[in-house]
Amino acid sequence: MRRRRRKNQYIFAGEQPRGRGKTFLLGLLSVLLVAVLAVFITNFTLNNQVELTPVRITVQNLPADLENWSILHISDLHGQEIGSGQSAIRKALSGVNYSCVVFSGDMLGRDGDVQPLLDVVSLLATDKPKFLIPGDEDPSLYLSTAHDSLSVYAPWAEAIMEAGVTILDEPISVLRGKSTIWFVPEYLYSLDLKGMGAAYQKQLDDLNTLPSLTADQAAQKRLAEFHLARLERIHLAMDTMTEKDIQIAVTHAPLTRDYVYTLLQWTEKKEIFSLRNASAILAGHYAGGQWRLPWGGALYVPELGWYPDDSLITGLDYLSGIPQYITPGLAASGYYPFQPFRLFNQPEIAYITLSSRMN
Repeated sequence: MRRRRRKNQYIFAGEQPRGRGKTFLLGLLSVLLVAVLAVFITNFTLNNQVELTPVRITVQNLPADLENWSILHISDLHGQEIGSGQSAIRKALSGVNYSCVVFSGDMLGRDGDVQPLLDVVSLLATDKPKFLIPGDEDPSLYLSTAHDSLSVYAPWAEAIMEAGVTILDEPISVLRGKSTIWFVPEYLYSLDLKGMGAAYQKQLDDLNTLPSLTADQAAQKRLAEFHLARLERIHLAMDTMTEKDIQIAVTHAPLTRDYVYTLLQWTEKKEIFSLRNASAILAGHYAGGQWRLPWGGALYVPELGWYPDDSLITGLDYLSGIPQYITPGLAASGYYPFQPFRLFNQPEIAYITLSSRMN
């Protein structure tokens, strides 16, 4: 009996069973989708939880009256909400005691919406001093053209002043007991005050020679008069300071080592009003690098390049012996055109304590 020839089972060995390749791709896409969702959910959760970061700065010869003076250092809100109605900020500040508040710029952002900042201010104690300097993405602080007010300040500045915030465009002092702590816009340490005063005086003299003024020229005259009076107050503050007073320098963009070194080289050691005598520098601006690697540092910062040293953009560092704290702030910054949101970069409010005791 002829045996039936068995069909060669290897003829089609090179073919995949139908549907297996498609199943593999679907599985791979599912894994990727789950990973993306996990990253999205984790990042969304981080971006809606504000961390209150304790920072202790040792100040030699700190007066006893100022021991444990605490500063809420808030920066880079960019006109955004952190949780509905700033609920994440409210939660972070719940039950926190502090001596004063410093806003170090970019609180409004480029669209100029002041309401999110006012919502934050409403969460703060009304009896605590609050100081603000504008950032590079905030609208102009002053108005030099005709407007419907005799004030030289922009409407957003007027709104926050009405809410109890002091614009830090000159040194401001706070007295506790018999001791004084000054909050100083850092740029004043390097500003040619004499030259600036001469420029405003010339502008005012030129305007005063005109037989009549347009609405814009009237606004310019008010602004020149304002700045001349402000310069007088700055000179008075400089003359009032003593070597026992504490100076806190506030800047939006962090200072660099080279800048601080050069400034100190050009400053007389005997001068009291000097960055040399600043007990701390408070800064923001970089938003912690915007995109950060998990358990790592910033991915890219435009002016600093790839994987910059964290000490340049966030945290506590010392410049010629002067402590500088850079807060990563609260929201995403327009400084990063290709990084439109914060990634693995939790919003922060710094809680800075001054102490004469070593850490």
